[in-house]
Amino acid sequence: TGKKIISIRSIQDFEKQIDIMPDDSLVYHAKHHHFSLWLMARGEIKIAKMIYLIKVTDFDDLNDYRKYMKFVLNRYRNEANAGKVIDFDEQAIKEEKYIISLAGGNLGGKGRGLIFANTLIYNLHFADIIADINLEICTPRTAVIGTDEFDTFLERNDLYSFLQEETDYQLIKQKFLQGDLSHQLIRRLKMYLKYIEKPLAIRSSSLFEDSSAQPFSGVFETYLIPNNSTDPNLRLQQMLDAIRLIYASLYAPEAREYFRAVQYGVNHEKMAVVLQEVVGKQHDQYYYPDISGTAQSYNYYPVAYMEPEDGFAACAVGLGKYVVDGGKTFRFSPKYPALETLSPQEQYKNSQTKFLALDLSDNYPDLLKGGEMAAIAELDISVAEKHGTIRHMASVYTSDDRLEPGLDHRGPRVINFADILRFEYIPLAKMIEMILDIVKEAMGMPVEIEYAIEINKDPGKPSSFYLLQVKPITEIQTDFELNPESIDLSKALLFSSKTMGNGQISHIEDVVYVDIDLFDKTDTVSMAEEIGLINEKMISENREYILIGPGRWGSRDRFIGIPVTWPQISSAKVIVEVGLPDLPLDPSLGSHFFHNVISMHVGYFSIPAHSSTDFIRWEMLNELPPIHKTKYLRHVRFPHPLNIQMDGKNRQAAINMNH
Repeated sequence: TGKKIISIRSIQDFEKQIDIMPDDSLVYHAKHHHFSLWLMARGEIKIAKMIYLIKVTDFDDLNDYRKYMKFVLNRYRNEANAGKVIDFDEQAIKEEKYIISLAGGNLGGKGRGLIFANTLIYNLHFADIIADINLEICTPRTAVIGTDEFDTFLERNDLYSFLQEETDYQLIKQKFLQGDLSHQLIRRLKMYLKYIEKPLAIRSSSLFEDSSAQPFSGVFETYLIPNNSTDPNLRLQQMLDAIRLIYASLYAPEAREYFRAVQYGVNHEKMAVVLQEVVGKQHDQYYYPDISGTAQSYNYYPVAYMEPEDGFAACAVGLGKYVVDGGKTFRFSPKYPALETLSPQEQYKNSQTKFLALDLSDNYPDLLKGGEMAAIAELDISVAEKHGTIRHMASVYTSDDRLEPGLDHRGPRVINFADILRFEYIPLAKMIEMILDIVKEAMGMPVEIEYAIEINKDPGKPSSFYLLQVKPITEIQTDFELNPESIDLSKALLFSSKTMGNGQISHIEDVVYVDIDLFDKTDTVSMAEEIGLINEKMISENREYILIGPGRWGSRDRFIGIPVTWPQISSAKVIVEVGLPDLPLDPSLGSHFFHNVISMHVGYFSIPAHSSTDFIRWEMLNELPPIHKTKYLRHVRFPHPLNIQMDGKNRQAAINMNH
C-alpha cells in the first residue's frame, strides 16, 4: 500500500526489527533480494553474500528464516567488532568481547592497554594457539569513558578557575563530588547497570598512564564498588561518585608531585575512566578472585639458571591490589615454575598471611572518607581457608623443615601455589609464558601484564585466565660496564651484585639512611613520614640523594619494609634496600613502585643480609655529622660528590668516594 511500516538505519536496527516485521513484508523483501542489496550498498559485502545465497523459500517455517538472518547478522557483528571499542549500544553491553565507549575522546593509557589485550585475544585466535592449555583466556566486561566527558565536566562546573586557586585536596574532592556529569553519560550508565550485576572496578586512565616514557603508575585512584544495592539509583550514584573522585585524583598532592618530578604540567593531562567487572566469586560477605598477579617479560633479578629474558611472575590469593601495592606475593619464573629459590623456612617466613577482598556487606561505602580501601577488607589468610579457596594454593610447613603441598597435614600454611606450579592443577605458568611472549612480540618491547584467575572445580570445564591489563616497560640501558677490578673495594661505600640501572652519576653528595640500630619494623609508617619531610626539603634545595634502608621499599606491608609512596622519595636518585637477619630481602617488584623506578631511571640496589660479596659500610655514614636527624633517620653530606657506577648488563653497582 506504500505505507511505511518500519524504518531501518543500521545493521543493529535491522537485527532488532527482524522479529517484528510482518510476515508478508519480510517475504516480499526477501524474494526481491532487497535485504542483500541494502547491505551491499552500504559496503557490507560479506554479509550481503551470505544472505543472498539463501532463499526464503528454502525454509518451511518463516521463523526459521528469521533465526537464520539473526544468526548471520550476529555472527558478522561478533567477527567485525571482536576486541574493538564500539559505540554505545545496548545489545553490545551483554558481550564480553566488546569494549563499550560511553563517551568520546581519548581513552587514556590504561584504556589503550585494554584495547590491545582485547584485540589480541579475540582476533589472534588464541584458542588455537593455546589448544593444549586447558585454561580459557578472556577479559572482564569493560566500558570506557573517553576524555571528552572530563573536559565537559570541568567546563560545565566551572572547575578550571576553581583549580587555579585551590590546592586543598579534600576541598577539591568535595567540590568535584558536587559537580554534574553529562545527561548523556548518566543515561548510558543507567542502561549499562541494567546488565552489569557483578562488583565494579572504576579505574583511572589518564593520557600518560601506563605509557613507557611516563607511566604515572599507581598515582591516580581506582575504586571498587559492590554494585549490589536493590535500589538502582543507589548503584548509579555510587558509580557517579567514583567517576568524579577519579577526576579529582588528577589534582591530588601525590599526582602534583609526580608531575613536578617528570616536569610535566598538570594542565596538559586529561582523564578517561575505565569500568570493569571485578573478577571473582562471592564467599560469605566477601568477593575476590582465586588468584591475582602480575608478570613481566624481563626479569631484572634472575637466579640459578634463569635468564633475564625468561621473565618472572608474582601471584597471591585475593584482589590484585595486594600484588601491585607490593604485598607478600609468591614469585616464580614462568619458564621454570618448579624452581624454588627460597628454602622451606624462608618461604614460611615470607608467605602471604593477609589477603584483600571486596566487602559486600555495605552496599554504599563512603568513598570520600575511605578512599581506595573504602569497600576493601584486609583479611587473614585463614578466612580464605574457611572459604575453601586455598586448597590448591597452600602447602604445610612441617616440623622437619619441609613443605607438603595441600592442606592434609597440620601446621603453618605457606602460600606457594605448589599444586599449580609444580603439579599443574591449572597450567598457569604455561599460559603466562605464552602470553608474555606474544604480547612482547606484538609491542616490540618488554611488557607487564596483570591477570586474575577463576578456578573452575567442575570436571571437564576449564578455569578462566582473565587478562586485566597490558603495559610496556622501559628497558634499562646496558651500555655501561663496571670492572670490579678497577674499584678499590676497601674504600667503597657500597657494592651490590643485585641492581637495576645503568651509567655513572657524579653529582650526588647527600645520603639519607635509616639508622639500623634504631630500626623498628612496627613503626615503619613513621619512618615513611620522616623521609617525606626530608624529601620536601631536598626538593626545595633542588638536590638529589641516595636513600638507604632495611627491607622492601614501597611495600604496602609495613612489617617487611618502609611503606613510602612515590612522592615521598621523588628526589632520590638511588634507592638501596638492605637485608637484616630478621628481615630477608625480596626485591620491590610490586607493579606500581617497580614501574616508576624503571621509568624514572632511578638506580635500585639490593644488599642481602648474609652476602660474601655485597656490603655497605655503615661506619662511613655514621662518622659524618648529620645535616638533619630524626627519630629514625640521618641525613649526611659528603665533602665531595660520590661516584656512582651502575652496570645494567651484569646487574652490579658500586658507590665510591671522590677525593
